Amino acid sequence: MIAALIICISVLTLLQFFVSYCHSVIAESRGCELSAQAWEVSGIADRMVRGDEFKRLLQLTALCPESGADRTRVRAVTVYFSLLELARMLVGWIIPAMKRWIESERGGCTYAAAVMLDRRIAYSRSLMAHQAGPPL
Repeated sequence: MIAALIICISVLTLLQFFVSYCHSVIAESRGCELSAQAWEVSGIADRMVRGDEFKRLLQLTALCPESGADRTRVRAVTVYFSLLELARMLVGWIIPAMKRWIESERGGCTYAAAVMLDRRIAYSRSLMAHQAGPPL
């Protein structure tokens, strides 16, 4: 019984640190301005990022080459978005205030995915410029 209690407390503590990490990634991304090319590639016309666009932005991000630096962030935000989806299905319809918070967090995850897409586009452009080399 004590072992089960220790495991539960450990899992909850790990979840708390994971959510804090995801919040820091989302907060950092909210401070970044997306380039015009990222807006165009993402297909977000009104420049309002909604949670429903997360999976599409994630697919676009997967099409770009990885720099290696953002792989952990992409996975963490993806898992956090999945947890938010689960919370939205389980609790969102019962507590309206919770639903608004979940939608806000989903929008933050989507904006973070857009920022990661922008960074990968910039990385792709630098790779192409490096491969082209200096003009002859």
